[in-house]
Amino acid sequence: MSLGYFSYPLPVNEPVLNYAPGSPEKIRQKKVLAELKKKEADIPMYIGGRAVRTGNKVAIHAPHERAHVLGHFHAGDKKHVQQAIDAALKAKESWAAMSWENRAAIFLKAADLIATKYRPYLNGTTMLGQSKNVYQAEIDSACEIVDFLRFNVHYLSEIYKQQPISAPGVHNRMEWRPLEGFVLAVTPFNFTAIGGNLPTSAAMCGNTVVWKPANTQVYSAQQFMRIMMEAGLPDGVINLIYVDGPTLGEVCFNHPDFAGVHFTGSTGVFNQMWATIGANVSKYKSYPRIVGETGGKDFVLAHKSADPDVVATALARGAFEYQGQKCSAASRAYIPSNIADAVKRKLVTQVESMKMGSVEDFSNFVNAVIDEKSYDKLKKYIDNAKKDRKAKILVGGNCDKRKGFFIEPTVIEVRDPRYVTMCEELFGPVLTIYTYDAEQFEKTLTLVDTTSDYALTGSIIAQDRAAVELAVNRLRHAAGNFYINDKPTGAVVGQQPFGGARASGTNDKAGSMLNLYRWLSARTIKETFNPPVDYRYPFLGEE
Repeated sequence: MSLGYFSYPLPVNEPVLNYAPGSPEKIRQKKVLAELKKKEADIPMYIGGRAVRTGNKVAIHAPHERAHVLGHFHAGDKKHVQQAIDAALKAKESWAAMSWENRAAIFLKAADLIATKYRPYLNGTTMLGQSKNVYQAEIDSACEIVDFLRFNVHYLSEIYKQQPISAPGVHNRMEWRPLEGFVLAVTPFNFTAIGGNLPTSAAMCGNTVVWKPANTQVYSAQQFMRIMMEAGLPDGVINLIYVDGPTLGEVCFNHPDFAGVHFTGSTGVFNQMWATIGANVSKYKSYPRIVGETGGKDFVLAHKSADPDVVATALARGAFEYQGQKCSAASRAYIPSNIADAVKRKLVTQVESMKMGSVEDFSNFVNAVIDEKSYDKLKKYIDNAKKDRKAKILVGGNCDKRKGFFIEPTVIEVRDPRYVTMCEELFGPVLTIYTYDAEQFEKTLTLVDTTSDYALTGSIIAQDRAAVELAVNRLRHAAGNFYINDKPTGAVVGQQPFGGARASGTNDKAGSMLNLYRWLSARTIKETFNPPVDYRYPFLGEE
């Protein structure tokens, strides 16, 4: 194994293309969308470098166009999970032994392929399969995954350079080993970049991986996997399978070589995983690494000194970009009484101007929610709010799933700061706002901190610097990513490493050294050049 002393410089973030009318990127993206829609994709699993087709086909529909079939994926079962584990373990020795420089080159090549040749294809599969508008796809499936790949190469090279000091006659070194066993990556629907980062960050460290994406993200996941294979990823390093969660857990969490799980998804599923791993801990060769980013009930807190235009825009973007289906999306807002009327008026005006429809119409700001289950859950909350005297729909509230799973951006105003939609994670285009007495800012800080079990993102909007400092200190544990005078979404790799605590996860900060340390097991090696040949120390000598 290479000691990995070669240093990869800190990269710059991948530039975001704007897709303005008539721009080359817009013309190219439109052509690729038409190309993707023209042919139904036949999507296999990839186990040990082989395309595996089971014949048990599951249709993939565009959430915004239910009648259109994008393709079918081949669903697996218990034996395919075992095959994926076997392939990962078989590939492990040679992959871990490969020099760091050659491992790194694969991920850097993949980043270049995504940034150039496959940019409109990864964006296109994300747009159609996950119902993201072109800008949301661009910042996710192009820029963020490119940044993850490039920045992680840099961060890992910096870790490999960290070596202990050596005394005279001794040489000390640190070997940064992969974990002993296979790593399981379980990824969500909402970010193609998360789907790519969770398996590759562990693989970059020399681990081999079993990767299960959400069924609603398979369309873009398989595109990313094929890019990795073209970049030269050896067979069996990452094994992409499509199975249900219970089947996955039954096989993986009972396997003695299970070494860790890299997870993004719901808090409930993560809690169940943790409990199962704990119950099975005696079966494993080593204590598994458990890394998870889970839910959020993210807040925006405005101070009486805040600019109403800034507040309204932060809420409009933070709550309704990608239909509020970001872990970081603004879900609850606290507005001081002195600017509440202005903020509500401006927010309603902005929301009413948002166009909703297909991702193929680039003028649409809002598209569909991911599936019928999500649609039905969100509609139930909205319908209940319409009937509840404690709540008022300020804008939106209409839902229609005849053509696609469309839910209007909805703002609910409540008089009770503990109303259900202020507390429970909804994961959709629903924002709840509460007006507080402008002179009760400190009391409201306590309310913000204690309302939710989650602690993922949050923001303070204020022109008063003392209020900003007070909020930063009092809300220290309320959010792992905290924003000042901005929306609580849009973390950028290398700039705002992402992750939260409390019920929001283990806060291992994807896109930073902190996360990569979790996929490494350090071994200290000491070599003595002139070893002693007598046990006696000088202090034992006679006077």
